Amino acid sequence: MSNQGQRRDERVTINKEFESFDAFIQEYVTNISRTGVFVKSKQPLPIGTRVNLKFTVIMDDIETIEGIGEVVRVQQDPPGMGVVFRELSAYSQSLLERLLTAPVSKG
Repeated sequence: MSNQGQRRDERVTINKEFESFDAFIQEYVTNISRTGVFVKSKQPLPIGTRVNLKFTVIMDDIETIEGIGEVVRVQQDPPGMGVVFRELSAYSQSLLERLLTAPVSKG
């Protein structure tokens, strides 16, 4: 019996917590879209890796966007990886929609 089949199902969890909604916007507004997110990382995962995504943001309450993504791009400057959302809960999708349509305050 080979354990090759098991390996394909392994997922790495990416859990990034933010102190506030503003911190999320400032750090990710240019890097998040309806289809994916850019995750800054000094040790990006190989392209094709499936990842569990979990982003905590503070909006009216503490909210969590979670789902499954797949690494589709790796870059050096800034170091990190582009992750496409493969599965997001309906609730996470609605949070993402709110996040992307929120006005950004330029201080």
